[in-house]
Amino acid sequence: MESPPSINGPTNITVDTQNTSDTTRVTLRNVRGLHARAAAKFATLAQTFDAKIEVTSINEVCRETVIGDSIMELLLLGSACGEDIRINANGPDAAAAVDALSALVEDRFGENE
Repeated sequence: MESPPSINGPTNITVDTQNTSDTTRVTLRNVRGLHARAAAKFATLAQTFDAKIEVTSINEVCRETVIGDSIMELLLLGSACGEDIRINANGPDAAAAVDALSALVEDRFGENE
């Protein structure tokens, strides 16, 4: 005799923890915006996470998206003080990456100006 179907639904459901994502929008508050030193700090920190990180400039001229672990691509955004950027991450470390990178931006990349 066969067992009746489970009323609790399928039992072989798996959760993909590799495909998590997180995003936030932050304002550049340091005087020089996303300049070479700031971009280097951002990219270096981004490389420490197991996540694909993208940064989008949000200004009146354009909405360009670049890879967040590349200094050169971050510089191409040309994002200035007072402009917003969106940080998006996908992968196991997505939430931690977005938290750490947004904290870096909010701390003005450690700059006093």
